[in-house]
Amino acid sequence: MKNRTPFGNPFGIFLVVLFALGGTVMAQKTASVASVAPVPQIKFEKTTHDFGSIPQGTPVTTTFTFKNTGKAPLVLSNVQASCGCTTPSYTKEPIAPGKTGTITATYNAASVGQFNKNIAVNSNAGEPITLSLQGTVVAKEQGGSTNPTIQPK
Repeated sequence: MKNRTPFGNPFGIFLVVLFALGGTVMAQKTASVASVAPVPQIKFEKTTHDFGSIPQGTPVTTTFTFKNTGKAPLVLSNVQASCGCTTPSYTKEPIAPGKTGTITATYNAASVGQFNKNIAVNSNAGEPITLSLQGTVVAKEQGGSTNPTIQPK
């Protein structure tokens, strides 16, 4: 009985080589199509805001504006502050290419001293971006008279 392997005759070898090359070409075409697919990109005007000195107990707010500089709609999937003292709100609708969105952050200023708070921004544009709020909370002046009380002798 003869050995019936595709490698035993020239036509079988031709078929094996043809399938191998065809698979390689198809893989390259698939990779090149994936690399040109439109993607969103996010670009912030600024990523840090310094409030300077603020009085204790007086909440302060800032707005971070960003633009979708990519070729596909941008979607913010999660915007989260590093602690409960900061409250972010953000554009929830998809942002079309060339359009802008906002993230508004409010810091409650409850504790006296310097602060540096972060806000993590996750989107379909890739790696998370960190926004920062900083400043110094100063104690409120206590009410009452500034003149000392004179005690009788």
